[in-house]
Amino acid sequence: MSLEVREFKDLDLNFRAHPVTGDVVKKTGNAAIIAALRNLVLTNRFEKPFRPFYGGDVRSLLFENVSPVVASILESEIGNTIKNYEPRVNVIGIRAQANIEKNGYNITIQFSINNVEEPATVSMFLQQVQ
Repeated sequence: MSLEVREFKDLDLNFRAHPVTGDVVKKTGNAAIIAALRNLVLTNRFEKPFRPFYGGDVRSLLFENVSPVVASILESEIGNTIKNYEPRVNVIGIRAQANIEKNGYNITIQFSINNVEEPATVSMFLQQVQ
């Protein structure tokens, strides 16, 4: 029995044009999954039409005081969101670190893509928009 290896493809949401063809650049493999995870985490509930509970709704937590307690809640919310809405990955670990000086959180998500052996990591900094 052989395992089917799927190549994941997605559009670059910056909508950059390909220098030769002029088409929108596409992302493939890990880059597509990383972009999907980043998009999922940054999507608020009720933001996506016809799917009111899609997204992490982590922005609401960014208006709380920056603390290790809120960082722990962020880890839990992000983990639940990925578990519920991104079936292509298995989360290995999520780390949210409070950065009081910058008034935000350093988020690191380590995951493995289904049927791919090597783990991948996505990092982002979350802070409230002013």
